[in-house]
Amino acid sequence: MRKLFLLIHAPGAGWIEGKSRSEQDGWRAHADFMNGLTARGFVLLGGPVSETEALLVIDAKDEDEIDRVFEGDPWHISKVLRVKELREWTILLEHGVEHPT
Repeated sequence: MRKLFLLIHAPGAGWIEGKSRSEQDGWRAHADFMNGLTARGFVLLGGPVSETEALLVIDAKDEDEIDRVFEGDPWHISKVLRVKELREWTILLEHGVEHPT
């Protein structure tokens, strides 16, 4: 069974202070990796929530699957990014959809 997760990425040891997200080493490879995850439906939504942090909504089997997938992210490999927080998310409110209370 698939579940939804919220993942917050934050700068890792490889993040270069003073450079924007798109100026970090390996930006294009990371962006291509993330676009691929979105194209296959693994990442449903994503974007910055601050100058350095990003929030992703992920559709995955479990946290282990998420860990395995992000092992291939160029920015995880080079430690530009790290997972700051990962939580399972249960949606109770959704526009146009009634959920049992």
